[in-house]
Amino acid sequence: MNSTATIPRSLEHPFRDYMRFLKLEKGLSVNSIDSYSSDLLRLGEYLCDRSIVEYSGVTPAVLQAFLQLLTEVGLSERSRARYTSSLKGFFSFLHSTRYLPANPAELLEVPRARRVLPDALTVSQVEALLESVDLNARSGVRDRSILETLYAGGIRVSELCSLRQRDVLWESELIRVFGKGSKERIVPLGNSALQWLARYQREERVHVAGDRSADVVYLNLRGGGLSRMSVWNIVHKAAQICGFDVHPHTFRHSFATHLIEGGADLRAVQEMLGHADISTTQIYTHLDRKYILEVHKSFHPRA
Repeated sequence: MNSTATIPRSLEHPFRDYMRFLKLEKGLSVNSIDSYSSDLLRLGEYLCDRSIVEYSGVTPAVLQAFLQLLTEVGLSERSRARYTSSLKGFFSFLHSTRYLPANPAELLEVPRARRVLPDALTVSQVEALLESVDLNARSGVRDRSILETLYAGGIRVSELCSLRQRDVLWESELIRVFGKGSKERIVPLGNSALQWLARYQREERVHVAGDRSADVVYLNLRGGGLSRMSVWNIVHKAAQICGFDVHPHTFRHSFATHLIEGGADLRAVQEMLGHADISTTQIYTHLDRKYILEVHKSFHPRA
């Protein structure tokens, strides 16, 4: 969590209560809590600069001025939308727990950030990335298995790093994934990814696993759990070999895009991705339309 040294105790105590609420009651991830913390600490510094040392001194006009300042310093529309959501959540908490008699953020409108279509790889590009891994390297089979799992399951890097042995349902070809807010979902993995996972278990994992390994599936060479940065490096190495601009989340985008292009039901894709709202998944239907247009232009004699 970010340091609160720059704000007075009168602002700090409610802030810390909210952070505990997000962790214990809402079950948010460390990254999400850090994001809220960063946003609200920036608000706290803004209030101190204006000699406001109690949240009771915050008015709708103060919050609007704060958001306007963020616009002037060049924050993107998406970032401002996130800040607005942070403010609304925090002041709603202060009002509901009776820190404040009224909620000054109640009427704030969250900017509608323009949806940017995520980059997705072609099937041949995915295959090239998978084939680029040097299987003779010490962790080659592990790295191939990681890329296969990211693409086959469409899972987030944090979900891959926290995947446990007992979450692999071998006979059903499924994995149990714990996503944002520790929400559980079941995701098909498929035969190819499972074969590579089994090979990794048999040829590499058994040689590094120890007391530190606990139940985590993917391990570093010292037997500890793999970090997200390590996964990023694995993906980056494959991308450099192939000459693609790829990051770990690209596999997730490609997973969803290829399913939609293949005719998969949107609700099924939503369930596999772990999206709480289907509107988040619907962005991939736009990619599908683009794909359809490309097919039409390529094959229709009058296109």
